[in-house]
Amino acid sequence: MRLYPDSALFQLEFDKVQNLLVHHCKTDFAHQATRDLRIHTHISYIELALNQTHEFKLLIQTGQHFPIDFTQNIHKDIKLLGIPGASLTGEQYNLIRRLLDNAADIFRWFDTERREAFPALSQVIKESYYEKSLREMIDEVLDEVGQVKDTASEELRDIRMSLFRKRNELRRIFDRIVQKMNKQGYLSDIEESFINGRRVLAVFAENKRMIKGVLHGESDTRQTAFIEPEETTGLNNEIYSLENAERKEVYRILRQLTAKLQPFAPLMQTYLDIIGQFDFIRAKARLAIDMNANLPTVVNKAHIELKKAFHPLLFLYNKQSGKETIPLNIRLDDKNRILVISGPNAGGKTVTMKTIGLNQLMLQAGLLVPVGGDSVMGIFKQLFIHIGDTQSLEFELSTYSAHLQHMKYFIELANGKTLFFIDELGSGSDPNLGGAFAEVIMEELAHKHSMGVVTTHYLNLKVMANRVPGVINGAMQFDEEKLAPLYRLVVGKPGSSYTFSIAERIGLPKKLIEKAKKLVDEDHFKLDTLLNRTEQDLQRVESKERELQKLMKENERLKKEMEQVLDKEKHRQQVELLRQQNRIKEEQINYLKEMERKLKHMVIEWRKSENKDEVVRLIHALLFKQKEKATAEKKASKIDQKYIELSDPIGEGDQVKMKKNRQVGTVKEIRGKKAIVQVGLIPITVELADLVKVEERVVEGVG
Repeated sequence: MRLYPDSALFQLEFDKVQNLLVHHCKTDFAHQATRDLRIHTHISYIELALNQTHEFKLLIQTGQHFPIDFTQNIHKDIKLLGIPGASLTGEQYNLIRRLLDNAADIFRWFDTERREAFPALSQVIKESYYEKSLREMIDEVLDEVGQVKDTASEELRDIRMSLFRKRNELRRIFDRIVQKMNKQGYLSDIEESFINGRRVLAVFAENKRMIKGVLHGESDTRQTAFIEPEETTGLNNEIYSLENAERKEVYRILRQLTAKLQPFAPLMQTYLDIIGQFDFIRAKARLAIDMNANLPTVVNKAHIELKKAFHPLLFLYNKQSGKETIPLNIRLDDKNRILVISGPNAGGKTVTMKTIGLNQLMLQAGLLVPVGGDSVMGIFKQLFIHIGDTQSLEFELSTYSAHLQHMKYFIELANGKTLFFIDELGSGSDPNLGGAFAEVIMEELAHKHSMGVVTTHYLNLKVMANRVPGVINGAMQFDEEKLAPLYRLVVGKPGSSYTFSIAERIGLPKKLIEKAKKLVDEDHFKLDTLLNRTEQDLQRVESKERELQKLMKENERLKKEMEQVLDKEKHRQQVELLRQQNRIKEEQINYLKEMERKLKHMVIEWRKSENKDEVVRLIHALLFKQKEKATAEKKASKIDQKYIELSDPIGEGDQVKMKKNRQVGTVKEIRGKKAIVQVGLIPITVELADLVKVEERVVEGVG
């Protein structure tokens, strides 16, 4: 992408985004990729980078593990591996082995199912493969800690066996000498030591002439002398010779292994780069999560449709401070290409421009952007920016001269693939003359089909936006009562500068304000006042609309809560009904089991008993009694459904129910503690305590 001026990335604070990204990188490859981050114009590269970051973001958010465990930079070791005649150490091979293990984990992770689920991430390993024989070649020679194995060669095995025997022999002889010298009191507290790989005695300096051997040195205090006993000199010489032979053989084996692996050095570098690429993608995904960034739809044309967009750095700052960030909604397309933003100073005009510009740079650098997922963003090949005072002392240019120089560059090179940002177009000169030039410049940019955002206080540019095709107005909202910006962009109408309102609120003398109003062109003043009132009316309408939306949401919430309460009550009733049904079923099952038990017992008794008739009589009595009981219960249930029990005292003429047989009748006469109850045609004398007053239930819908 062509950027103008050279400081465009700095002015839009893209370097700060890079610094944030670096903090998430773990490998040198990812650090370098962040420093070399470029703004691309090929949609295929941009889409691949965005989709890779989006897929890794999903991995993190769903808690899936991706194997990036190797973070050391062994580029120099791999480069040495590729040089003929070179030899790597065991420690270096240990690092290479860890690299191979991590590469194996990555290739294994991308099974058939995951390649389909994460197609963009799988592109990183598409042109490579995993060679498992490399790990096997290293394992044949080195153990798990990087030491050459005894089995690496027959010569090494023989040397180490000889070393083992000689060292054991030396240990036995030395231990015998130490015991002997200790008894004689010649040795110091440490008794023995090693100097230049040779085992020596630690002897008191005054006794050093009492021991035959080679003096290897003395302690710093000269109180202890280190002597190699004459009995062990020969063995030490043999061990030294064997150790030297072992070193030579180990070096030969490692050099031979290096020669075998040399053709695979480029493949190992590829593995290192693959891990670095995934680390870079992971860093971009973590930054996206921090910024609440998403993947918009990308189109290969000049187009901007941002929904719920945030300035990345402002969003992070407000997030740490616990403040709310106002989202931006804007659309620039073939019909509406240039947005003219007006409004009071410090109202968010410049932040709005930087939000659009920085998000566009991030997108074309392959970074997810803090916008709604339904946003649509195009690809631009040029980005021009003019923000702030560009006065040049070197070329003796005034602010306005420098401003015009920038505009000259814009006009000469702008085209349909250009995105531009101009802060305070036409400022720095006479308002009328500067406004005229600004109008001409904007018309030319519109004629070249460039896309961009312009901020201004000039009235003629606000008016122009309504008559020049492709140019639209926008206003930053302002709370006139609180004298506070709302940082909310409204597209489709110009904004007031609130010049006189701000002057009144801060307490300037009214005489000065009135005098200033008279000096202003009457039509200009009326238009600014009209814009002021219109904007305040619009804010009140929006406030009412937000309140209405809030009430509608609250109503919907209450409706859902009521439905949940009703559903819970219905569920409770169903559960209670099932519980009662289960209780009845359980009682029936228990009754049937008891009947079965009794009948089985009676059958056994019938077989044993000589008096068969007596047993049959008992069975008949049992069955008949249970049948009567079932009939009585059925009859009682019908009566309970027809009558309601009352707690009132019983009097003559009342309907009553007998507690024992559940029959219902009418009280004809009361005699002390007894009552005569007419049941059908038969009068019955019953204790009052065995009666309860009842009345018939009123059936709904009847009468």
